[in-house]
Amino acid sequence: MGIVNVNDDSFFAQSRAKEKDAFIARVETMLEQGADSIDIGAVSTRPNMVPVSLEQEWDRLSQVVQLFASRFSGVRFSVDTYRKEIVSRVYDVTGPFVVNDISAGEEDPGMLERVAELDLEYIAMHRKGDCITMHDNYEYEDVVAEVADYFRNFGELAAATGVRDWVLDPGFGFSKSIEDNYRLFKGLPELAKCGRRILVGISRKRMIYQPLGLTPDESLDAVSALHLQALLAGADILRVHDVAAARRCVTLYEFLK
Repeated sequence: MGIVNVNDDSFFAQSRAKEKDAFIARVETMLEQGADSIDIGAVSTRPNMVPVSLEQEWDRLSQVVQLFASRFSGVRFSVDTYRKEIVSRVYDVTGPFVVNDISAGEEDPGMLERVAELDLEYIAMHRKGDCITMHDNYEYEDVVAEVADYFRNFGELAAATGVRDWVLDPGFGFSKSIEDNYRLFKGLPELAKCGRRILVGISRKRMIYQPLGLTPDESLDAVSALHLQALLAGADILRVHDVAAARRCVTLYEFLK
């Protein structure tokens, strides 16, 4: 899953493609490099982000989703949003797509009902807190067990709401210390017992570059090392900034299998 951010403040500058030509070029490059899907985000989720209103988010998304639907017809894509109204507006423009929600429905109480009504695929991410506090320090007695319990409970809620097709995102980098992130990473086989596909989003994140004394720009080789390990541990989807490198990891993983 290739990341395209249509904003000015996502933490990894090279993922930003706000202007039309830059957006087209980034999507085309990712597809040429082997992306299976494209994730479009209009709101940064980095620490200390500035909140964005519904209309600001839609202003950033409206033209690019219409452009994507017309120029890249048939290409699988998701929209990174926690607002049910954005889901409705995107659907009206493009038809079916994947909803990638960092709040697993907690930020907008009507989100799951809207996803069920439109029969959309849904990515639910674990975090604690809200969009302002989700990068604060939180404590876990057993982060793997707590996240697994969270998704078991979410599964019951999704079933009751009518959300049929959902993907599990452990939420690396959200409301977790670096040590918690690695404990959770080692616990991917336990999360797989929830019976859902697992999305791993660790590309260029602090959990990788900070222990190595690097910047996000310098971290690609380390990211690739963990991407291959994630696949071996049961990940089904890699959400990445660098499609070519991730595709090589997938190719080698297939040989290892």
